Amino acid sequence: MDPYTDTPVAGASQDDRTIAMLTHLSGIIFSFIVPLVVWLINKDKADKGFLVDQSKEALNFQITLLIGYLIGMVLAIILIGALINFALWVLCIVFSIIAGLKANAGEAYRYPVALRLVK
Repeated sequence: MDPYTDTPVAGASQDDRTIAMLTHLSGIIFSFIVPLVVWLINKDKADKGFLVDQSKEALNFQITLLIGYLIGMVLAIILIGALINFALWVLCIVFSIIAGLKANAGEAYRYPVALRLVK
């Protein structure tokens, strides 16, 4: 059981793990769109617990990054915004790759800096 959501993760099929990996990695290019679509398609399917959990996690992280990017754009007026957006971009790449690798291994990954907006 996943300690955060009480969903079973041990029985995740290879297809679910692969889709979860691609969902995490897609955030690098497509932001929150792919995690949102995957979550909406699978949220009511009882046998897709791992995939729903990981798509929700990716969606929350991408929404958090989007908020950060918006703040960075506002702060670009005083030049610190560009640095903030660059740091967020690097975090997105690093954490998305780590999450994708963990998801492919069948481990539930929790981003260390994500607002839990979608529950």
